[in-house]
Parts: sequence; structure tokens; C-alpha cells
Amino acid sequence: MHAQPGDWLVIEGLHTGDIRREGEIVEVEHPDGSPPYRVRWMNTEQLTLVFPGPDGHILHEPPSRVTAG
Repeated sequence: MHAQPGDWLVIEGLHTGDIRREGEIVEVEHPDGSPPYRVRWMNTEQLTLVFPGPDGHILHEPPSRVTAG
């Protein structure tokens, strides 16, 4: 997994009922873009250091939002 600041980390969850988490990567610890990443989560604005597992993937654009209408 490789990322750069401005990319997005999406954690899908491994179990039924797990909440999908989306956050902007604001800092990458290693020059090669490997984890850990400092992520600002969209739902809480909390900033955390993350070592993504197999349920995570990187997006190079913000996740699309589907609105009910």
C-alpha cells in the first residue's frame, strides 16, 4: 500500500454491520508512501495514526457521496 498526503484511506470493515470509515491522509511517515499514515476521519474530524489492514484501500480522489433525494 502506497499513499501521499491528499489521498484518502477507506476502511470497509470485515464483518456485516461494520461501518465504512473514510479519511483524508494528511501525513505519510515514510518517503516511499508506505504506512503508517496520519488520517483525519470525515465522520469525527479526529486525527489518528493508522497502519491499515486488509480491509483498507487508498483512493487518489475523495470518495464519492451518494445522496438520497
